[in-house]
Amino acid sequence: MADALQKAREASLDLVEIAATAKPPVCRIMDFGKFLYQQKKKAQESRKKQKIFQVKEIKFRPNIDDHDYDFKIKNILKFLAHGDKVKATVQFRGREMARRENGQKVLDRLLSDLAGKAVAESRSEMMGNRLYQILAPVKVHERAARAPA
Repeated sequence: MADALQKAREASLDLVEIAATAKPPVCRIMDFGKFLYQQKKKAQESRKKQKIFQVKEIKFRPNIDDHDYDFKIKNILKFLAHGDKVKATVQFRGREMARRENGQKVLDRLLSDLAGKAVAESRSEMMGNRLYQILAPVKVHERAARAPA
């Protein structure tokens, strides 16, 4: 250990202990500041490549009017085009809970209208007085995106 420390000082580098529990301990002679800088740069580069998305929520009612439905579909398409996920929620009040199939019909209609543009990540789930389903944008392959029209 003393020999390694002496060699590191002669080369004006640092002696870094890699595995302290090994017999004998494993050490490495390196510029530790440069090593930390490279690690930091790698971490920044990996964060830069990550896709950040949000989950946007759009609320429906079981007996929604056509105009309201169309307006909400336009917003969903904007969110999906931006790359965000959409949580479509059907909220029930009072006696509407007795007719949950109306809410399921709204979600089924939504999926059929968004066919080719969105895909359901899971089945619709009931939580309290809300029926919800999460929609994700359809992934476009890079080859298809680059192909001339």
